[in-house]
Amino acid sequence: MSANQGPSKLDKVLAEAREYKAKRETGYREQALKLYPWVCGRCTREFNNANLRELTVHHRDHNHDNNPSDGSNWELLCLYCHDNEHSKFEELIQYGATKEAKVEAATYNPFADLKGMMKK
Repeated sequence: MSANQGPSKLDKVLAEAREYKAKRETGYREQALKLYPWVCGRCTREFNNANLRELTVHHRDHNHDNNPSDGSNWELLCLYCHDNEHSKFEELIQYGATKEAKVEAATYNPFADLKGMMKK
C-alpha cells in the first residue's frame, strides 16, 4: 500500500474478520469464566486472576460459532491442553478414525466437590 492509497479491500476484509473474531471470543470467554470454575478440564490445573490469561475456552464440537448461553459446547482448558485437543482433532481429520485413535471425552467434573467449594 502506497502513502497515497487508503487500505485495500483485502486489508478491510481482514480487519473486519479480526474484529469479529475478537468480539465473538470476548463474549463467550466472559460467559464461560462466569459459568465454570477456573480449572483446566483436562489437567485440573487451577487458575486465578494472575494467570487467568492462560485459561482458554475450547469448543467441544470445534465450531466457534456454536455458543449456547448454557455453555454446553464449552470447556475451559489451559493453553497446553487446548493445543493438544486441537492437535488430536487435526490428526483425526487428516488420518481418519481408527479403533486405537478414539477421542475420549474429558473425565474431569469441575462440579464434583461443589458443596466443598461453596463452603470456601
